[in-house]
Amino acid sequence: MTRLVKLTLKEDKIEDFISHFDTVKTKINAFPGCKGMKLLRDKNTPGIVFTFSEWESDEDLENYRKSDLFASIWPTVKLLFDQKAEAWSTETYFDGFSIK
Repeated sequence: MTRLVKLTLKEDKIEDFISHFDTVKTKINAFPGCKGMKLLRDKNTPGIVFTFSEWESDEDLENYRKSDLFASIWPTVKLLFDQKAEAWSTETYFDGFSIK
C-alpha cells in the first residue's frame, strides 16, 4: 500500500520543516512495516512537499499513525502548515517501473 501526503508549508517555515524532517526520516523509514519512504518537493512551489511511503499493510500504517513516534512528529510539523494536509492511501494498478 502506498501513502501519499501533500503538505503545504508556510513560506517562512520551509527550512524549519526540512530541518525537522532530517531528524526523523530514518526513524520513519525504519518503522516496522514501512518498506521505504521519500520526501518530494514541488519544483515550482518549494512550500509544497509530498511524503511518499510504502507499507506492508494498512495495519502497519495505522500502527505508525498510533505510535509514539508519530505522536512526537505530527504536533510539531502541523504548526508549519499553511493549509490542512491532504492524504491518500493507494493500491498499485500498474507499475511500469517493475518492468523496466
